[in-house]
Amino acid sequence: MSATDRLTRTRMLLGDEGLSRLQNAAVMVVGLGAVGGYALEALARSGIGRLVLVDFDVFDESNINRQILALTSTVGQKKTEVARRRVLDINPDCIVETRDMFVNADTLPQLLNIPVDFVVDAIDALNPKCCLMEALYERGIPFISSMGAALKTDPSFIKCGTLSASKNCGLAKFIRKRLRKRGLEISRINCVYSDEQVCLPETALAFDGDDASAGRVRHTLGSLPTITAIFGLTIANYVITSLSGHRRIN
Repeated sequence: MSATDRLTRTRMLLGDEGLSRLQNAAVMVVGLGAVGGYALEALARSGIGRLVLVDFDVFDESNINRQILALTSTVGQKKTEVARRRVLDINPDCIVETRDMFVNADTLPQLLNIPVDFVVDAIDALNPKCCLMEALYERGIPFISSMGAALKTDPSFIKCGTLSASKNCGLAKFIRKRLRKRGLEISRINCVYSDEQVCLPETALAFDGDDASAGRVRHTLGSLPTITAIFGLTIANYVITSLSGHRRIN
C-alpha cells in the first residue's frame, strides 16, 4: 500500500499543501504514557514525516487500563521501542528517533538540540514538566502541554486553550504559579485541560508525581482511558492543524 493510499482522507481534508507540510514536519513527543501514546497514534496516522519519541520507562501491567501502547505482550518492554515499532507499522515512511531518557535540567540541553517543529509535552511529573515548558518557551519552540487528566470523568469539560484560561485543575494551578515566578507569560502557553470539578482537595489533584529524578515513588491517582485518550487526541489535533495550516473555527 502506498503512502498516498494511506493518507487519502487526510489529503482530502487538508489538501496537497497541508499534507505536504505534515510529511515534512518533525514532532517530538515527550512522555509515551496515557496521554502521549494517544497523541502519538494520531500524529503517526496523520502522516507526520519525522517523530522523536522520548521516555525513560518500561510498560507495567498497571498501564494497561489507559495506555494504548500497553498490552500484555508489551509489559516489561521500553516504551520508546514499543512506540517506534507501532509508528512504523502505521507509517513505514516515517523517520522515527528514540531517546530513552528522563527529562530534567541535566538532560534538557541534549534533548533540545534535536531540531523539531513542534513538541508535545505529555509528562506527568511536575518538576520535569516545568523544566521542559520553561526551556521550550525560552527557545521559542512551539509546544502544547497536557494538564491533569486524572480523576476526571466527563469528557465534555475537556478544552484546548491557554494555560491562563485553565481552571479546576490542580496541576495547572501549580504550573501557573511556578512559571509566573520564572517570568513566563502564561497566556502564551497552549495546553489541554479539563475544568471539571472533582470532589477532592486541590493538593490531592496537583499531579501524578513531583519527582525530579527517575525511579521515585509517585502519588498515584485514578484515571479512565476515555479521558486520557481524548486529552491525547485533542493535543494531536492541535499539532496537526497548526502544522498543516488548517483553519480552526472557534
